[in-house]
Amino acid sequence: MSNSLKKLKLLSSRLENKLKEKSKDSSIIIKKSKNINTIKEEILSKNKNEIDCDNIRKENISRVNILYERLRIFEKSPDFNKIFIYKAMNLSGIGLKDEDFGEVRDGKYIQIIAIKYEADKDGKKRAKNISLGYFGKGETLKNEIKNEIVEFVLRWRYEKAFQNVEHYKDLLARI
Repeated sequence: MSNSLKKLKLLSSRLENKLKEKSKDSSIIIKKSKNINTIKEEILSKNKNEIDCDNIRKENISRVNILYERLRIFEKSPDFNKIFIYKAMNLSGIGLKDEDFGEVRDGKYIQIIAIKYEADKDGKKRAKNISLGYFGKGETLKNEIKNEIVEFVLRWRYEKAFQNVEHYKDLLARI
């Protein structure tokens, strides 16, 4: 997980650098001290990082799809691609904070909760919770299933972060 976090930070740093480049003079000036080989190496390095990021994302989305099937999320949300329309996803009954990560809370029922925003009758946006999976009482949950539930939510959030990064990359490209 820390390797993935490093990759996300790298991508964020690259976006910030891109913004700085755009804010400077739009003309490209190559210093005489740089030779063609150095420039080629820089371009290849940037492309390699993008490829690595793409591979990580593909692997993540593949695993989300597997967990989507195994946890039977398709029963509540039949179209896999539409699970990313939700604004957020959370768990009830299992801790995700550092101090209680992966711990089942006593006496609680386990659910995967998706959150989306809908307009109410007055036109105001309101959060709506949707259960994507109900897994019963925490004490009866097998450890393997619990781990898959936690993994599904974390990987969903990871993909959502990639989608947000793509959105900002598109915005920056428009500047």
